[in-house]
Amino acid sequence: MPPVKKEARPSSRAGRTRTPAFVKNRRGVKNWKEVSAWLDWRGIEDIECITPDQAGIARGKMMPSKKFTSNTSLALPSAVFMTTISGGYPEDGNGFSYPEDDGDLKLMPDLGTLSEVPWETDPTAQVICDLVHQDGRSVEFTPRNVLKRVIAAYHARGLKPVVAPEIEFYLVRKNPDPDYPLTPPVGRSGRPIGGGAGYSIAGVNEFDELIDDIYHFSEAQGLEIDTLIHEEGAGQLEINLRHGDPVELADQVFLFKRTIREAALKHETYATFMAKPMQGQPGSAMHIHQSVLNTRTGRNVFTNEDGSESAAFFHFIGGMQQHVPNALVMFAPYVNSYRRLTQAASAPVNNKWGYDNRTTAFRVPRSDPSARRVENRIPSSDANPYLALAASLACGLIGLTRKLKPDDPILTTANEDEIDLPRGLLEAVDLFEDDKDLREVLGESFVTTYAAIKRAEFETFMEVISPWEREYLLLNV
Repeated sequence: MPPVKKEARPSSRAGRTRTPAFVKNRRGVKNWKEVSAWLDWRGIEDIECITPDQAGIARGKMMPSKKFTSNTSLALPSAVFMTTISGGYPEDGNGFSYPEDDGDLKLMPDLGTLSEVPWETDPTAQVICDLVHQDGRSVEFTPRNVLKRVIAAYHARGLKPVVAPEIEFYLVRKNPDPDYPLTPPVGRSGRPIGGGAGYSIAGVNEFDELIDDIYHFSEAQGLEIDTLIHEEGAGQLEINLRHGDPVELADQVFLFKRTIREAALKHETYATFMAKPMQGQPGSAMHIHQSVLNTRTGRNVFTNEDGSESAAFFHFIGGMQQHVPNALVMFAPYVNSYRRLTQAASAPVNNKWGYDNRTTAFRVPRSDPSARRVENRIPSSDANPYLALAASLACGLIGLTRKLKPDDPILTTANEDEIDLPRGLLEAVDLFEDDKDLREVLGESFVTTYAAIKRAEFETFMEVISPWEREYLLLNV
């Protein structure tokens, strides 16, 4: 039997068309001309146009993909970005008032963030948007714009910040009743997860299928996980991201939180980023590694040419020490956040710094001189990533510009000392409002808006009677 003759494959010279590389990109396009091809190649039916509010919650609109590409004007009420976590609104006062032109704000899609939504049943994409006024002016008090403002302040000085966040979170059993405490989940072994499993591979393996979905969902969105570990808490995990541009990394944390929650729900489990979700268990942090490059040379400004520590390195730490306590409300934004910042929670309790000292607020990890960086260990995982990065970089920038000097590094355990940080939300808000340097870097309208929201959230919290009060006050006072 003669061999079957294979049909010759057409060459590109013969007119064969190739799929453009940008269409295959899992994440982002450069311009509107590329959008349609990107969507068509994936068969996308719907688009989620999303943006983070002050809490880091995704707000926005969903629409058919054809409407998205038809130059449709998108808008959200400005009040969305003055909303408390419980859905209320702050009262006028303390410098805050609702603007007279309290109208709609325009959503401006950042096409570089376009990606699939892999957990949706219908082919869906998402794109992160910036907010502008109707006349095109940037909206100063929205979180992504606050971070961009801080980055612009660095660029104006010939500097480029680089960050790498680490996000801790808990997996817990489904708990629809808020009156009952959260409990650890049951893993594949069929037994509830216990604590003390830091860096345990067996602890990670308890959630193999869920973690596989986190990886698959992340890959589909073009999100890069550096490492994943089991932390000390029962069912507590940590994801480390690769270093890069602060806005891009904040976008990734914003999307990762959505991704992890959705993967957990697929497996009948909750994922929570509360700072202190379970009594007797460690809190969850969002550590931020930071370095600064010279935009002209590309060199790390924390390191001299001979490899030694530069003056800028110490000034950056000085700024962190002096101003992070005043910006704490952006790192610890809720009443629950302050339950983590205690001596019993393995978290920082003051503004000390040290070399490879995990008990300090600001740790300098072991690294090559070119990778010298400062890790801010104060932020909790409930913080809005855009605002936590903005606040941390703003404090460092103030140190650079004011040439602030740090204290001597701590060589001993630092989180067993006296607590120097604000102990509660209202104290933190007062310090935040009084810091004129922070106001200048972050913007007046953001500071007044954010402080008003936090005061309103505290008043809502005070309306709730806790089990502790019923336990110790009901029959004793």
